[in-house]
Amino acid sequence: MTNEEADSFVHAVTRDWKTAPLRKQDMALCRFAQKLTLTPSQMSSSDLDDLRVIGFDDRAIHDATQVVSYFNYINRVADALGVEPEDFIQP
Repeated sequence: MTNEEADSFVHAVTRDWKTAPLRKQDMALCRFAQKLTLTPSQMSSSDLDDLRVIGFDDRAIHDATQVVSYFNYINRVADALGVEPEDFIQP
């Protein structure tokens, strides 16, 4: 993949992961991350089953949950403390 192709891919995912050219496993992981981020109280065992069906084992699900949760946590800390984004991060 060229740098231009990689940039195009990243921008597609950033714009809307639902229409980006993602593999089915990556789409499922994005759905999981979105639900965990926006409506964590609605998570259920069926969300885990959805990942297992497409090949995620319990370790992978645990790791993904840790990463998503950490980013949610650190973003909330930054928001609460008024931390400004780095200059190199484009809106």
